Amino acid sequence: MVYPSVRDWLFSVKTFAASILALYLGLIFQLPRPYWAMATVYIVSNPFVGATRSKALYRALGTALGAVGAIALVPPFVETPWLFSLVVALWTGVLLYLAISDRTARSYVFMLAGYTMPLIALPAVTDPGAVFDLAIARTEEITLGIVCASVVGSAVLPSRLAPTLIERTDAWFRDAAFYGRETLSGRIAGTQISACRQRLATTANGLEFLLSQLSYDNAHPQAITRAQTLRGRMQIFMPIISALGDPLAALLADMRTLPEGLEALLADAARWFDAPLANAARDDGADPAADALRRQIAALQPSAGALAGWDGALLSNALWRLRQLVDVWQDCRSLRAAIAHERSVWRPRFRHWRLGGTERYYDRGMMLFSTASAVGAIVVACGLWISSGWNDGASGVTLAAVACCFFAALDEPAPQVFRFFFATCIAVVLAGLYLFVVLPHVHDFPMLALMFAGPFILVGTLIPRPQFNLVTMLVAVNTATFISIQSAYDTDVLVFLNSNLSGVAGLLYAFVWTRATRPFGAELAARRLLVSSWSDVALTASTEPIDDQRNLYSRMLDRLMQLIPRLAASDDHRHPSIESFRDLRVALNALDLRRTRRRLTGDVLACVDGVMADVNAYFAECAKRRARQPVPPALLGAIDAALDRVAAHGADDVSQMLRHRLRDTLHALVGLRLSLFPAATAAGPIAGEGAA
Repeated sequence: MVYPSVRDWLFSVKTFAASILALYLGLIFQLPRPYWAMATVYIVSNPFVGATRSKALYRALGTALGAVGAIALVPPFVETPWLFSLVVALWTGVLLYLAISDRTARSYVFMLAGYTMPLIALPAVTDPGAVFDLAIARTEEITLGIVCASVVGSAVLPSRLAPTLIERTDAWFRDAAFYGRETLSGRIAGTQISACRQRLATTANGLEFLLSQLSYDNAHPQAITRAQTLRGRMQIFMPIISALGDPLAALLADMRTLPEGLEALLADAARWFDAPLANAARDDGADPAADALRRQIAALQPSAGALAGWDGALLSNALWRLRQLVDVWQDCRSLRAAIAHERSVWRPRFRHWRLGGTERYYDRGMMLFSTASAVGAIVVACGLWISSGWNDGASGVTLAAVACCFFAALDEPAPQVFRFFFATCIAVVLAGLYLFVVLPHVHDFPMLALMFAGPFILVGTLIPRPQFNLVTMLVAVNTATFISIQSAYDTDVLVFLNSNLSGVAGLLYAFVWTRATRPFGAELAARRLLVSSWSDVALTASTEPIDDQRNLYSRMLDRLMQLIPRLAASDDHRHPSIESFRDLRVALNALDLRRTRRRLTGDVLACVDGVMADVNAYFAECAKRRARQPVPPALLGAIDAALDRVAAHGADDVSQMLRHRLRDTLHALVGLRLSLFPAATAAGPIAGEGAA
């Protein structure tokens, strides 16, 4: 068991102090529900100042928007309860869709506005005239909690996000170094490598949300820009090293005699991957080890005549990919050093047309289905409440709405909804103990704070830990809410049970609903991601114009980063995680062919166009059938024929520019062959001729 750290204890004490301050001020200002201010502190507090500030701001905006919605919608619809239920559900659904469409901290505005409206509106249906006062009071209580959390978090030993950013990137560097060593040794599959790929993708994905909070941490704009650039290089690293894996594995397995110097180059590259990150801390950003590797790569480049043979083409492709990998890895190391040491100068080594895209991939169908599930849950819950005539049933509907919104973006939300239900049951028990055992003996506020201190501080130490965050945060928030501290002690067992058991019943209903309507899990999401990726691969090899290739690549890479964490680790060489990287490489090679074919003519152009048409037809068929199909053997023949023609023209007396263009075309064709037919590398199209 890992005990809470000093930072965990500090966070817990600060949060408890802010919550007690909010409760005290709420009582002083005679707010109707001062306990909401206390609960809000636990909702918005985060171990890091930037995260607390951003969440506080967005919670204030979301609360205000939800309150305005309640004020606007309750009076006209309160007399028609069924229509009112539909209006509430649609409001929540629209805001929920906007929330899951935004992966930054801003999504909290829409999420909170979505479920704040029913939190205010549903309890007001029995007294619609009081909805304005209720909305204003709720806004004041939540704003008070936000201010207390922000002030205490910023003033008392604040923790910054920047060191955490370095910690998380260092974990990524450790995984990337392992992945690089394995690839340079010719190993591209295995359970450990597959698990490493998942961690690399998960870390890169998690940084997107973290970086959206960095601007609230008083970070310099240049540091934020570099952190975003580093994340972009971290994403690019995986496809590039995957593209190196197949030609390198083929070289190490198939060539009887490796080119002199290749083994030394790979050994030096592996040692460089393991080099301490501190070695990248030079002020000028230079890296002598990387420069030495580039010189070794240049020395091993095969001649134009050697490119006419499969071994020479394979070696050229591997060296080209290795050069890209060296550039990207040096950029990652130097960016990390520039952020950690706050340098003013940073120069990129990896420059490519693929950089600069901003488009992200969203599965709109699944997002709409998740939103529709939440809307349906609210409509049915309202119907049950109206039919039962249970006055306190509104709290059950609101908690069901909160639970469905909280976890709508997950592939399988039911387990998390059950944890919500479990945490709420614990909170009801704790609140009951406080109300009926502890509070009758408390006669002043200092004694109340002392009675709260032990359990709340203890629970608070677990909130910073991801595995305990949800349950412990909900226990703290719901306990504070269910106790319902007022200026005078006045409680009733039946009232307590009636109102709180309604919330528990609502969460149990939400669990059953999500289990019934969303039982698919990550398998469905992964399959949809795969089918969508095949459609985009077909697009890259088609004759259709592509407006922005950078954004197309950015969308495909983002989709791949979403797919990898959804796939189980495996040692299968044909595992979907490996095949998906190969699909991306097919797309990138097809885009490269699109760029090079503009300067090709005659039979070379005809052969390349034939390959592109066959690639387009194959992936379009995969997308149509929604399952990966066997690659047609005729496609292998088409690629080999194109390789022959390109190699023959490259050996002719042509201009340097055309020879460079033909080499790029050759690399793209070799990449296509390796990606589509990884098992056919032993028998190249012209194996044995012109070997390097």
